[in-house]
Amino acid sequence: MQNANLIKSSLIYIEQNLKTDITPEELAGMVGYSVWPYQHLFAQSVGVPPAAYINRRRLDCALAEISAGRKAIDAVMEYGFDTYAGFYKAFLRMYGCSPKKYLSLYGTHQSVMEVTYMITETELRKVLSNWDIPQNLTINDVKIVDGTKTADNVWQIGKDYFLKTGDRAALLRNIRVARAIAAQGLNAAVPVSTISGGDFTDDWNNFVLIRRIKGEPLPKTERFGDNCGNFGFKYGQSIAKLHNALTEVEEDIQPSEQNLFAHITEWALPNVQKQNIQWSMGLPDSFFEDYIRDFGALFEKLPKQLIHRDPNPCNILFCGGEVNGFVDFDLSERNVRLWDPCYCATGILSEQRNAENVYDKFPVILENIMRGYDSVNPLTAEEKKAVYYVICSIQMICVAYFESVNEYKDLARINREMLQYIIEQKNQINSIF
Repeated sequence: MQNANLIKSSLIYIEQNLKTDITPEELAGMVGYSVWPYQHLFAQSVGVPPAAYINRRRLDCALAEISAGRKAIDAVMEYGFDTYAGFYKAFLRMYGCSPKKYLSLYGTHQSVMEVTYMITETELRKVLSNWDIPQNLTINDVKIVDGTKTADNVWQIGKDYFLKTGDRAALLRNIRVARAIAAQGLNAAVPVSTISGGDFTDDWNNFVLIRRIKGEPLPKTERFGDNCGNFGFKYGQSIAKLHNALTEVEEDIQPSEQNLFAHITEWALPNVQKQNIQWSMGLPDSFFEDYIRDFGALFEKLPKQLIHRDPNPCNILFCGGEVNGFVDFDLSERNVRLWDPCYCATGILSEQRNAENVYDKFPVILENIMRGYDSVNPLTAEEKKAVYYVICSIQMICVAYFESVNEYKDLARINREMLQYIIEQKNQINSIF
């Protein structure tokens, strides 16, 4: 608690002196620390070193003044930038687009102080008074199964809401995505309007309240039951609808692009023969020769777009036997769109490994996921030929990653077995279409 108060006092001081020169030495001296331990404590608490935080706040405040109508060169120079070009480059690195583009997407911009990690329950209660909801709802940290807190900027409010805070641009981006998903007929984490009618509070930080998406992941007994093909079809349709939504906002998001083929040949398996032996993959050299020749020829022709990247069955919610939405997620990259339906199928395969008849249902599930996707977002001829290679790519990435981490060696073994099984099913996978 003492450390939290020290950093909070630093943030307040920074906020009051953004138009002056602030050094880490000055901040450390104010709280009685030497500079290196202080910078470590600051970065651990805030997420970035003092200099990066100060730069971010200056960009944010300068943008707010420009948004309010002030002449750009006057605003940026007052906040310590020698030239507008210097401000422009720093803004582009931080936000991924120009100031003009940012304001065209998100409208007027208000600057707020970032102190999310030290918010008390009393302060959260005050924030919640901005919404017309019962004010006695419980406030809990969001935790995963082992009890680990997932983040310092999201809280579960009662049973039906989540309160989130953080970077305004990221929150606005997620709201745009949620509304695009809702337009596809899926439930999404759209914001609950404040009493004043906005998406955000007018408090000292950006807060948005979202309603919990109803539903639960499909139980494993149903994923692998007699009706697994029908549910696979619904998985595929839902991912295709999600992709329709993501294409609506891709230009605004400006995601980084992942080259899947290069990721395999340059990172996952740059030395195929050595790693094939070292990892006991037991694969014939002909597999890698075919992969490089055939997938290399197909890859550039495959449609690419903003994707979910982790649509495993646990992240897709069902309600009343139908897909109701996706667990809230952060957008990450532009990749071949085949990644998502193929990843969903391999996610089911990884769960099926402990079933009595290992992998038996996978061909049916995979076929129906792909046909479900194709019924909403028709696949190209090249995509239909590439399904097998994209699945193999996902497995090779998993093997390479898990082999690099000692505590994940058993997962590497499981994924090697999955890859070997998938290769044995090549003809059946290629016969789907």
